[in-house]
Amino acid sequence: MSYATAQRAPGAWWTAIVSGMASYIDAAAIVSFGTAMVIYQGALGLNEAEIGLASGGLTLGIAVGALVGGRLGDRFGRRPIFTVTMFMIVAASVALIFAPSFPIVLISAVALGLGSGADLPVSLSTISEAASDDNRGKLLGFSNLLWSVGGIACALLAAAVASLGLLGGQILFAHIAVVATLVLLGRLTIPESDDWRAARAEQLAGIKTVRADRSSIRELLRSPYRTPFLALIAFYALTNMAANTGGQFGSYLLVNVGGVDLQTATLIGLPLIPLGIVGALWFMKIADSPKRFVYFTIGAVCTVTAALIPAVFGISVITAFISGLIGLVGASFAFEGIMKVWTQEQFPTLLRTTAQGTIIAVARFFAAGLASVTPILLTLSPTIFYVFLAVSTATGCAIAWFVFRTRDRHNEFATETELETVPA
Repeated sequence: MSYATAQRAPGAWWTAIVSGMASYIDAAAIVSFGTAMVIYQGALGLNEAEIGLASGGLTLGIAVGALVGGRLGDRFGRRPIFTVTMFMIVAASVALIFAPSFPIVLISAVALGLGSGADLPVSLSTISEAASDDNRGKLLGFSNLLWSVGGIACALLAAAVASLGLLGGQILFAHIAVVATLVLLGRLTIPESDDWRAARAEQLAGIKTVRADRSSIRELLRSPYRTPFLALIAFYALTNMAANTGGQFGSYLLVNVGGVDLQTATLIGLPLIPLGIVGALWFMKIADSPKRFVYFTIGAVCTVTAALIPAVFGISVITAFISGLIGLVGASFAFEGIMKVWTQEQFPTLLRTTAQGTIIAVARFFAAGLASVTPILLTLSPTIFYVFLAVSTATGCAIAWFVFRTRDRHNEFATETELETVPA
């Protein structure tokens, strides 16, 4: 008997596009905010401390939003949460367009972070629950592609409007507001997840299926979920530190440690952009196949190697490019994409967004903590800093390898409808 009320659902690809735009907006918020704050520094008279607080507020908001939004998505459903979060993103973006002073900028930055962070885990579960076993990895991988597109689009837009003063910053936030409004309208066509409604109905009816009975946060720290949950937290948090350092401090490192001029430093990553798109498409191709763990292993080796290159050969234009190229292979197959797939397949419906949100949140907290002391650590020893990143990355990849070499093909979607076994 089905406990999910039949609704005419849109196609899985439409759901993946509309829900996956959460990743586009996440990238847009991060990339646009950094440029806009430089512009607002002169236009609104913001000082360095205020810019730091606003940027920290955005990062903290994303982390807290992912943690809270993930839990709310399991408690109250995917649809109401991803609708509220998109309203929040639109409102925060509009407030940033017309912000007259620092207090409004800070409050709006936190709200933008909360909205985009809370939207991520709920949207990913919406995608995975609309998919089938044959295309779930591909559709989740598509969200990674949208993140890349969002970052590229906003970087190009920022370059085009940077000379316009206050208007340039307003255009950057207007872009987020317009996209979020269109996404909100698109999401009105997406009903609540059938899996979530069925799990909720079984729970209310007292039917002890796996998906209905396992909804407490404590279950994530019990067998059989404890091992993959802790492994995914360690894997993503430890590997994300190197990735975040490259994204946030890449130009800083080249200029202040490598002695490269700023213009050259900003151009090094341009040739890697189309290759990043190719990597994302390649991951989508293999994400649902038995080959994906082999690709993960290759990617893990590349990720660690990319962090070791600056540690061994120093920081220069050549080492930055080679490290970026090898790291791109690693990021394509042994980073966020595979983390999303594993997370969606390892946990039952009423714990799925809680687990995803927690994993994202912990990684953002780790990255924010490291970023706050990165300039100081680099002045002490760039070599030791990169050795630390290489060791952290290797540890995270090793943990994931040992756990998922036997769990890679586990699929909770295939077993969560079974009745719980009661000990005699």
